[in-house]
Amino acid sequence: MGFADQRFNVNLSILFTELPLLERPAAAAAAGFTAVELWWPWVDSPTPARSELDALKRAIEDAGVRLTGLNFYAGQLPGPDRGALSVPGEESKRFRANIDVAAEFAGSLGCTALNALYGNRVEGVDPAEQDALALENLVLAARAADRIGAILLVETLNERESPHYPLVSAPAGVAVVDKVNEATGLGNAKFLMDLYHLSMNGEDLPRVIAAYADRTGHVQIADNPGRGAPGTGTLPLEELLDQLAKAGYEGWVGLEYKPGDRPSAEAFDWLPADARAAR
Repeated sequence: MGFADQRFNVNLSILFTELPLLERPAAAAAAGFTAVELWWPWVDSPTPARSELDALKRAIEDAGVRLTGLNFYAGQLPGPDRGALSVPGEESKRFRANIDVAAEFAGSLGCTALNALYGNRVEGVDPAEQDALALENLVLAARAADRIGAILLVETLNERESPHYPLVSAPAGVAVVDKVNEATGLGNAKFLMDLYHLSMNGEDLPRVIAAYADRTGHVQIADNPGRGAPGTGTLPLEELLDQLAKAGYEGWVGLEYKPGDRPSAEAFDWLPADARAAR
């Protein structure tokens, strides 16, 4: 096994960002990839104009790539925010306004994974209040995802880079997944296993994989330290992905790393060109 046996997609919100949004799908295709994922592309608006949605849809279709993952509205990302769904007031309203927009856009492209970032803790607000609001909004998101045949992803981040984000361990993320599935009865909430974030938290990655591979709906990778391409740090990513496959994970592996001081098109030398097209 090895890297060549995985199904990779390229995250166009961290790679190819030197290009305008509408040029990135074609750039990923030119690099040999056939699948892409995105954070919510319009950070200032949960409900962009139809013309903007249609333009991105055409860019993806014209490039001949498949959209395999999309975030719900998450506030300023990249930036200070880490989601909106647990933040009382205007941000929660913006998340709710985005639910059907994101689901409809994903469904129009056959995308079957929607990621809902939890949101930071807010000073002066009871964490229990935020968690109750989060569950309400995640239930709404899970039902919207189900309507298009998609899964809802819940992601763990790392405490060093996201000190106000409450889900900073694999068990914490999986616990939220379980609560959502219990509340909806749909079973379509899944864990997003980001190996970079988990490694930054100092977790035992082989143990995490053994415990949670069967509840994982998506995997993302970057090397550590540095959040660069595989081989730029010390994580045994090839071995970890092999372990995931042996544990039964057959989903996508999102390339969510920084290209460094080079064009994104040059940041894939670790992966043979003939292994980039999804099988």
